[in-house]
Formats: sequence, C-alpha cells, structure tokens
Amino acid sequence: MKTNTRAIVGTLVGIGVLGGATGITVAQADPTPQQAPQPRPAAVVQQPVLSVDAATKAAQAALDAAEAKGQRVTVSIVDRAGNERVQLTGDGAGPQSVESAKRKAYTAVAWGKPTSELSEQAGGQGATLRDIPGTLFLAGGVPVSAGSPIAGIGVAGAPSGDLDEEFAKAGLQAVQADLR
Repeated sequence: MKTNTRAIVGTLVGIGVLGGATGITVAQADPTPQQAPQPRPAAVVQQPVLSVDAATKAAQAALDAAEAKGQRVTVSIVDRAGNERVQLTGDGAGPQSVESAKRKAYTAVAWGKPTSELSEQAGGQGATLRDIPGTLFLAGGVPVSAGSPIAGIGVAGAPSGDLDEEFAKAGLQAVQADLR
C-alpha cells in the first residue's frame, strides 16, 4: 500500500472511530425522520404515603380536640389501600368506635371526600355505595391529600357525626402544612 493510500485509510478509520465514540454516524445524517422508541410502562409504581410520624401527629391532634370537648372517641388513620397506620382509642371510648373510625377513614380516602358529603350521595333504593364492604357513610372521615388522596382520618364515638368530623379536621389541620 502506498503512503498516500495508508494516510487516507488511516484518516477514514480514525474518523470512523471518533464518530463512533461521539455518537456521530452516517445514519444520523439520514434526512428521513424516524420514530423515537416508545418508553415501556414501569413495572413498579411509587405512591406517596403519609409517614407514621405525620399520621401519629394527626391522630393525636384529633384525639386532643375531642378530649378538649369532653368526648370519648377513637381515631384511625389509614393509607390509600385502607391499611391502618395509626389508631388511638381515647379513655372511655365505646368498642364500636374502633371499627367505625377505621371504616370512616377508609371511605374518605377511597372517594377523596369527607364522609359527610358522601353520606348525602349514598342514599337511594336498591344497591348503593353503602353496600361496598368496609365503608361507612357517616360523618367523621376526611381525606388527606397531597395532589391526590393518600390517607384518611376517621373519628368515631362522639354523639354526632358533625363532632366526629370536626375532630378529624383538627387532625388534618395538624399535618396540612407538612403536605405541601
């Protein structure tokens, strides 16, 4: 091979190596637009969860609000799936309040609305929202949202749902600033 030919071949090989290392290739110079590959859906999805510290803070605030008014209640904090994160049962709270608080919390997070609003919508003849297992459409449950519902706070045991909801809202207010 002549010296000129070697120089030309060497230069072309060098350009090819340099182009491959920098990602510049002849195919990229093709004026025909090509579709970008579509991303595959993720196999794992992460969802926000109210921390146990925040759940405890909310539950304690709700219980404190109830006790300040002389009410004996149970407070339940559940995650989006209805798993109980925290439960506080005040001194003297009735045994029925434990399950009621959990079901109110679950109902609030499942629909993303206070249970007082849902109870108005749940009436009617035949099958209704009330027939869904694990739900309770009585006032006293409020959702906790961080863009979408991530938890529910349920309070049960006061003589009225309005009081239960007032206490649940006190719990929500205790963590509201931490959600932003």
